[in-house]
Amino acid sequence: MSKPWIRKYAPKTLNGVKGQNKAVSDLKEYIENFRPGKAKALLLYGPPGNGKTVSVYALAREYNYDLIEFNASDIRNKSSIENIIKPALEQKALFSKGKIILMDEIDGLSGHQDRGGISSILKLTENISYPLILTANDIYTQKLRSLRKKCILIEFHALSYISIYNYLKNICQKENIKYDDSVLKQLARQCGGDMRAAVNDLQVLTTDGELRDDSLINLDQRKQKESIFNALKKVFKTTSPETALGAFDDVDEDLEEIFLWIENNIPKEYVKPRDLNEGFENLSKADVFHGRIKRWQYYRYYVYIYNLLTAGIALSKKERYKQFVSYARSMRPLRIWQANRSYQQRKEISAKIAEKTHCSSKEALQSTIPYMKRIFKENKKQAENISKFLELDKKEVEWLRK
Repeated sequence: MSKPWIRKYAPKTLNGVKGQNKAVSDLKEYIENFRPGKAKALLLYGPPGNGKTVSVYALAREYNYDLIEFNASDIRNKSSIENIIKPALEQKALFSKGKIILMDEIDGLSGHQDRGGISSILKLTENISYPLILTANDIYTQKLRSLRKKCILIEFHALSYISIYNYLKNICQKENIKYDDSVLKQLARQCGGDMRAAVNDLQVLTTDGELRDDSLINLDQRKQKESIFNALKKVFKTTSPETALGAFDDVDEDLEEIFLWIENNIPKEYVKPRDLNEGFENLSKADVFHGRIKRWQYYRYYVYIYNLLTAGIALSKKERYKQFVSYARSMRPLRIWQANRSYQQRKEISAKIAEKTHCSSKEALQSTIPYMKRIFKENKKQAENISKFLELDKKEVEWLRK
């Protein structure tokens, strides 16, 4: 059997990672500025197949680091983390410049079998001796909230179909695959921003050395991120409970994420006050049942939740709205995280001022920081002197300049 193309054509260096220039630049900056005991762990996030894991592999090769990889299935609980990963973090690299610990797909941890997993990972991120890199598809799930605060976040965005098309085209040329340009572009569009899926599909469809139009007809349509949009359409654009029920069955999103999608888009879809009121009424009832599951583990309530989120929301309106609505993910988790991040930076700066000037953190926050922000915006030389005196890091300087 021939070698999988996803491995054969995996980028050997960071320059080979396509469509993620900002993320690659941040990775280089992290590894070049890493200081044992003082650095934070990295948390790479973004949709599946967009280069998170292969970038870490390319990073290790480029900088001559050993790479030790663990998957969520290897680190299910506190015991496995302490027995497997902690020793790997403490043991010295033998033959290379250093080593990188990669913990892949940590958002895959859930349920009773993973008890203590996230909290143990959180402890590992403190006082690390070697670069520790975590990956996740979605960092805005509740279970990763504490990790978001402790790690440096690097986003890997969904790849454009043009980036995927160019990558597939290069493979076709190297493998002497005959193809029609329009068919190759269609394959690139069809994968939903997932490079890994696109390369795997290309290999499967071209075993006879040619990519034909009819090859795509029988290809299974993946339910990628856009499936949440299809599910919302089923709920919002129908008054039939049979059509709405099961809308979220095949959506790869956490229940809390589905709540946020519906909450954010009800006001966009239901413009009549009565329909809007009924929609939020059903959403709030679903949330009550969700709370009871969290408190008392009454898992049988899940059926009520999904009935309310589908048929309940669909039947909240008297008639179907015909206007086009561009559904969007709620920005509330991001804004909360940004506000908390800003507050934390302000708190850390206040503590540094207090230590150097022998005052309280509260006094530094109220009396000193407002003047510092003015100085950092208007007097570059004086700002540099203050930065050195207070030992401010790059992020703290940026915060003061905003």
